[in-house]
Amino acid sequence: MRFNSLEGRIATLFLALIIVVQVLGLLVIQQGIERNARASIATELDNGEKVFSKLLEQSAQTQRFSAQVLARDTAFVQAVGNGAANDRATIESALQNSARRAHADLTMLIDGERKVSAASGIAMRSSIEHLVLGLLDRAEQADGASAIAVVDNRPVQIVVMPVKAPITIAWVAMGFAIERELAVDMQQLSALDVAILARAPDGRWTPVASTLAPALMPQVVSDLHALPGKSARSIEIDIGGSPYSARLVQIGPDAGVLLARSIDAATAQYVRLERTLVALTVIGILVAGVAAVLTAKRVAQPLRELAATARRLERGDYRGQINLERNDEIGALAKAFDSMRDGIAKREHEIGRLAYWDSLTGLPNRAQFVLLLGEALTEAGRAGHAAFVLMMDLNRFKHVNDVMGHDFGDELLRQVAARLKLHMAAADPSAHVARLGGDEFAVLLSAVNVERAQSVAAGILQVLEVPISLDDQTVDIGAGLGIAAFPAHGAKAEELLSMAEVAMYQAKQRNDGAILYEAAMDTASAKSLGLLSELRNAIERDEFRLHLQPKLRLDTGEVVGAEALVRWVHPERGNVFPDEFIPFAEQTGFIRVLTRWVLERSAALCRQLAEQGIHLKISVNLSTRDLLDQDLPAKFGEILERHKVAAQSFCLEITESAIMDDPVRAQLTLERLHAMGVDLSIDDFGTGYSSLAYLKRLPVDELKIDKSFVLNMEHDSGDTKIVRSTIDLGHNMGLRVVAEGIESEAVWRLLAALGCDQGQGYFMSRAMPGDELAAWIAAWVPPV
Repeated sequence: MRFNSLEGRIATLFLALIIVVQVLGLLVIQQGIERNARASIATELDNGEKVFSKLLEQSAQTQRFSAQVLARDTAFVQAVGNGAANDRATIESALQNSARRAHADLTMLIDGERKVSAASGIAMRSSIEHLVLGLLDRAEQADGASAIAVVDNRPVQIVVMPVKAPITIAWVAMGFAIERELAVDMQQLSALDVAILARAPDGRWTPVASTLAPALMPQVVSDLHALPGKSARSIEIDIGGSPYSARLVQIGPDAGVLLARSIDAATAQYVRLERTLVALTVIGILVAGVAAVLTAKRVAQPLRELAATARRLERGDYRGQINLERNDEIGALAKAFDSMRDGIAKREHEIGRLAYWDSLTGLPNRAQFVLLLGEALTEAGRAGHAAFVLMMDLNRFKHVNDVMGHDFGDELLRQVAARLKLHMAAADPSAHVARLGGDEFAVLLSAVNVERAQSVAAGILQVLEVPISLDDQTVDIGAGLGIAAFPAHGAKAEELLSMAEVAMYQAKQRNDGAILYEAAMDTASAKSLGLLSELRNAIERDEFRLHLQPKLRLDTGEVVGAEALVRWVHPERGNVFPDEFIPFAEQTGFIRVLTRWVLERSAALCRQLAEQGIHLKISVNLSTRDLLDQDLPAKFGEILERHKVAAQSFCLEITESAIMDDPVRAQLTLERLHAMGVDLSIDDFGTGYSSLAYLKRLPVDELKIDKSFVLNMEHDSGDTKIVRSTIDLGHNMGLRVVAEGIESEAVWRLLAALGCDQGQGYFMSRAMPGDELAAWIAAWVPPV
């Protein structure tokens, strides 16, 4: 079981959680045991202190009884009462006999004058006498009193009883040394170790009797030096290398008892419990570990089986069943996976069926054609004969699709496919016809020469030139066709297709039927691609420049507008004129990007001029592709909004040919632009082929007379008649008329006399950079 596997991670997670929980629980229990042990020891010491006090009290009671027996002895009381000298011997004898019977270490008689009259046993000390005298009053009141004193470094329990006859005539005092027997009794009752201590004159504690080994007492006494004069004080001491919890209890001014409990002995049962818990924890972890591994295997094993099935699916093997009889989520996943496998198998089969055939026309698709071409090239190479690829692209299909709808376009493609199959079945039954995509078709010819290939291509074009009737509509279709040959032009399938495609595009550009591939075509294609790449870079590198040519009123000479023109400042080729790149931009569709750039810069310049008090109408040329862009009005509106420029500040110029290329879509675009408030102008009027009936329906505001009619009108009466009639036509239609190409004052005045509204040309000014226009307007002086 690897750690980075799901099984390893599940098992590790479970084990980690179990170990953490068990260890935390063990730590909590250990802390509880420690607290309980300490509390138990403290309780034992509290109880021990009480028990020892009781033992002392019981000992004192016993001793008081012994003293009481003597104090109430009739003979003794009579002898004390007589006080005669001959009774002194009787008193001393009684004291000695009582001391012997009671095992007293000291007996004493204090007379009525509170003086010691007789004593036996241990030597008298002034401290004992003083202590005894201090107990007399308490003894008389309580019928007895006791206290503890230290004599010869030994604690002695002193009891005092009054001698009454019937009033107090004397007091009897007895002293009992506190010996080891009391400590042993205490140990038996409480399981505590006991040490009886006396304080020496120098203030140090001295052991008197103990249940501990004598050799251990010096260390115990040493540990007590920090506690002089304190009672009931709990301490931690080390006795013989074992920790003890102890309590020093003072039983007299200079006497004390040390109660000690071995911590190890007190916690022995807890230690056994702790070991049992540790053992149970280890066993629990082991059991949980086994359970975690089994659980992880139960979770991961089905997933491994599903992964193995997925790998088989990846290899395309859809056989076998997933047998996981489980009622949980994994079982549901297995059932879903099995259902997915069946679904993929069915779809894979369907995809395999459709992968190589075009569903619309029933012809082989590009993938199948490439396979067929590859097999044909292999056979042709082995047999040493040629093979040809004919690729064709339908003319005007996009226009038909846009105008008539996609359903109409699909049916048109089916009709073209049927024609091609029927024709090739008669022309060359061994040929393969395929639809490569869109409106592109291809034919594979094997074992023929170039003349035969060109003849078949001509026949295909002839078949496609016949109009197709669909839904009461007749469509002229036609095609451009390119031919590539094996082995002359290439040895690989994709290579031949690429070359046939290059030849096909050349045929469409030249409108020249079928064209056989030539190496020079690739050079032209590469050059076109290079120019397109340079145009894109020019936008990104800001290499284009906006130029403007002023437009003036011919009757007053006032500057009323300007035509926006674009110039390309190439970093290597210098200034590139529009005639060199505009046609290519229109052909490739890059003209839309360029138009947007011109509109953007013109709007910015218009705003700048307005801020200087110069209000002009900027004219911008639109191409065919611009008119077919249904998003153009929205894009232009966004530019106007961003630069805060009114739509009335622009006039968009459209050529007649651009309008007539797709009149329906062009009119829709123009109507939306005009609704925004933009002026529209027909540029190069008179050079196109549009009808006046159609033009009058367009929402235009201006006609622009082509410069080819204006340049020579001073010397050519025919041009003058055309210009006059164009001006009259425009005015009759309510349009503004503008003449371009004015290069002399005479032409200016002639146009003004004919009623032309505005004009532009080299006589007034050539196109100039946009930032120079304001200065030019300030310096402009119209002709008198």
